[in-house]
Amino acid sequence: MTLRLHRCSLLFVKGPHPCWVVQKALDEKGVDYEIVRHPPFPRSRRKQYIALTGQAKLPALEFEDGRVVRGESRDLAARIREGRLDEGAGQADAARTTA
Repeated sequence: MTLRLHRCSLLFVKGPHPCWVVQKALDEKGVDYEIVRHPPFPRSRRKQYIALTGQAKLPALEFEDGRVVRGESRDLAARIREGRLDEGAGQADAARTTA
């Protein structure tokens, strides 16, 4: 399974940063992924990402079949650590978290 992690381009920022939280969970589980960098500011510059997910907040995971999972970083990280990465992935995930 090839996975794409959509995250901000501030790869040096660690700690509680949302993009890092998800990336760290992927690394801990040994998941193979590639990073797709997006501008950190302003969010309006993330046009391709917005078209993909329907929102400007990072991070998100994109599967090779085009399905996208977008949610709060702690929820995505928990999902990864529990082995539920693929569970229910789709555009509905992105739509539910726009509130």
